Amino acid sequence: MLAKHSIFTKMNELGAAKVPFFFMIDFLKENGEVIPLNELPDEIKFEIDSPKKESFQKDFKFNKFPISFDEYLPKFNYVHDNLLFGNSYLTNLTLPTKIETDLTLDEVYRFSEAKYKLKYKDEFVCFSPERFVKIEHQKIFSNPMKGTIDASIPNAKQLILDDEKEAAEHATIVDLIRNDLSLVSENVEVTNYRYIDEVKTNDNTLLQVSSEIKGELNDEYYKNLGTIFDQLLPAGSICGAPKKKTVEIILEAEKYNRNFYTGVFGVFDGENLDSAVMIRFIENKQGELFFKSGGGITAKSKAKAEYEELIQKVYVPIY
Repeated sequence: MLAKHSIFTKMNELGAAKVPFFFMIDFLKENGEVIPLNELPDEIKFEIDSPKKESFQKDFKFNKFPISFDEYLPKFNYVHDNLLFGNSYLTNLTLPTKIETDLTLDEVYRFSEAKYKLKYKDEFVCFSPERFVKIEHQKIFSNPMKGTIDASIPNAKQLILDDEKEAAEHATIVDLIRNDLSLVSENVEVTNYRYIDEVKTNDNTLLQVSSEIKGELNDEYYKNLGTIFDQLLPAGSICGAPKKKTVEIILEAEKYNRNFYTGVFGVFDGENLDSAVMIRFIENKQGELFFKSGGGITAKSKAKAEYEELIQKVYVPIY
């Protein structure tokens, strides 16, 4: 495991040599892995833009044991008070939920349908629907995801697009990502604002709202891949705005170690790069499984709705 300085230095070195590599960076940029693809051990598995999954033929157990609303409320109130005081405009509050399942981490990795999948040793599995950044033909793209609703609710798509709180939350993140991309690229623009993705789960189908932001890189960007990631992290969609103060609020409110949850992983193929935000995440802690999930809190958020969203996001995309 590499420490912060070594992660970004090694990404710069391998990028400059155009050596294809896998990388993984934790939420606080304190630890990570940067490994040439020809040296990647079997115990690290990943898929990006993976083809449609194999169907899973048997029933499986998937039980969740979230913290109580009474335990959640003081954490929400701490975040909400900071929002009302103007210390943050948007704060992403997350928590671990204990789960019990007869699926192995290997089965979750193999059978989940997700754009980005990663299994790291026997420590965790991630099946993320959210891109962090993609670099292609000297352009950099980001697709922040903010806003989730149960697709079975009548008129769900229009409801979430018309929701004032959700619209404000999404606008804040798009603005933050636009500013972030401006640190590393030129001619930054929003190319697709608030489009809907459908995510099927073992429980139901969810609609999620994303946007696309694009910038232009200089022709030697591959020599600075680590520097670019150091400037862009942590991902705006899973902390909030302004970043530095909001991360302080998160650490005080959550009081648990996110570790690699809400970090990023990706691959550089020698020319182009794609990466994911590590959301939808199951961690193995001494044989017990914990699903880490959460959502963005704004001044208009209601505690009960945010608590329910946290639980709603505890799922596996296996059906």
